[in-house]
Amino acid sequence: MLDPQSLYTWEPKGLAVVDVALAQESAGLVMLYHFDGYIDAGETGDQIVEKLIDTLPGQLVATFDHDRLIDYRARRPLLTFERDRWTAYDVPALEVRLLQDATGAPFLLLSGPEPDVEWERFAAAVEQVVERLGVRLSVNFHGIPMGVPHTRPVGLTPHGNRVDLVPGRSAPFDEAQVPGSAAALVEYRLMEAGHDVLGVAAHVPHYIARSAYPDAALTTLESVTSATGLVLPAAAHALRTEAHRTQTEIERQIQQGDEELVSMVQGLEHQYDAAAGAETRGNMLAEPVEIPSADEIGREFEKFLAEREGEA
Repeated sequence: MLDPQSLYTWEPKGLAVVDVALAQESAGLVMLYHFDGYIDAGETGDQIVEKLIDTLPGQLVATFDHDRLIDYRARRPLLTFERDRWTAYDVPALEVRLLQDATGAPFLLLSGPEPDVEWERFAAAVEQVVERLGVRLSVNFHGIPMGVPHTRPVGLTPHGNRVDLVPGRSAPFDEAQVPGSAAALVEYRLMEAGHDVLGVAAHVPHYIARSAYPDAALTTLESVTSATGLVLPAAAHALRTEAHRTQTEIERQIQQGDEELVSMVQGLEHQYDAAAGAETRGNMLAEPVEIPSADEIGREFEKFLAEREGEA
């Protein structure tokens, strides 16, 4: 493997600010990380990153070499053309930033497009960053599509070697093989190296998984703040406002639908309630409930999804 350190560049001013913060935070810093481009149902992770960057003061600490890591033909960056020339280029940015929560407590955020290549080298580079910046806990988050209704609380699946930081959550299955991601490999390699890592996956109703679902982002953010002690009221407030607006729009779409649509959503509610009751009784096997397929529900919500995506 080539030297991982050649994949990133330190920003001297930002690194100096981190060193000052480490002198005050003897236990080390929390680092949140999320890469867009992989499965992120409901744009759960993307929304959290956006709100953190928009609502908190920050300082650039390190930048990764996007020219080495991003396949431009797979995800073409946008250029702006005006009249007779190109006037702007949306440069991909995979960065580490130092942010401050509402109390002034510093923490790190690693975010940007998911690397398309050199995952092992990238994971090794992240490990170097974690060790140099004194990270005590790395936390990643995203959404996964599930057969759950939007009328019930958002479920979470914690993973990593610090799942104890999200109490009261049980795994929905014992083992599964799924397509890999750079975030998952980073988690795996950090754990191998003895670092503490927590991942949080939000359960997003599959019929709205392609659109922004603020409820999932809000529940995930609340779980992250509870696990880390970070205080992020501005981001939470913004997500809460958007969650209310989204739920109102979903209900409007349902009320305009036919009885079959209502029956479909009720089927998911019955399944959810049956599973929740079985778990309460200590039995993970609930009574079978006949529910509609994802395609059936998806067709009914096609117009709603198109409208939401058009606003993005």
